[in-house]
Amino acid sequence: MRSSWRTLDRGTLRDIALVCLADALVGASFGAISVSGGLPAWVPVAMSVLVFAGGSQFAAVGVVLAGGGPLAGVLAGLVLNARLLPFGFAVADVLRGPWWQRLLGAHLLTDESTAFTLRHTDRERRRAAFWVCGVALFVIWNLSVLLGAAAGQAVGDTDALGLDAAFPAVLLALVLPSLADRRTGTAALLGAAIAVAATPFLPPGLPVLVALAALATAVRRPGRDGRGDRDGRTAPEPGLQEVP
Repeated sequence: MRSSWRTLDRGTLRDIALVCLADALVGASFGAISVSGGLPAWVPVAMSVLVFAGGSQFAAVGVVLAGGGPLAGVLAGLVLNARLLPFGFAVADVLRGPWWQRLLGAHLLTDESTAFTLRHTDRERRRAAFWVCGVALFVIWNLSVLLGAAAGQAVGDTDALGLDAAFPAVLLALVLPSLADRRTGTAALLGAAIAVAATPFLPPGLPVLVALAALATAVRRPGRDGRGDRDGRTAPEPGLQEVP
């Protein structure tokens, strides 16, 4: 871990620290909302250690507190966590090693750790970004949930605090740099429109998955990305001559 800190630049470490700070507020909100809603304190704490997925934890607790059964809460969490499957493919190169290391890495896979990994192209920096962000978030998240659960009984109206708004704010901050790309921005806007349109008709969690259909607009077609000619043939690499 110490070598990973030295591998990353100060800007990345600063951004990871800021994300950890924001997620600490979200974790405290989750612990407080869960306990003030009537759940035992061990429930949000155990979920944070074993599940470690903020969105899924909020969804599961929200379903249970709204009157749904435990099975419905688990299904809601699974639906939201389905987005992590393509994330795993995107960062698979940093999860190589013994089986226990791959298992631990899969547990630490989050939106934030994936985003920081994708910021780098060098394998060592990608690996360092993933593990530093993942471990730091795991520690901060669980501590903040524990503190939030302990303070939950003293909080009156948790909705009035607005701490849960920090979670979407963190995700928005992470994706903003990627929206500078025209294809990515178009896909994001189309996905948002699909999610909003599907929300009145689908259960919570499903509109986000349906919105993934917008990714089709971001796929680069051969001969359309500036590397192919008008006939659809792939252009030769710079410095190489095409053999007739």
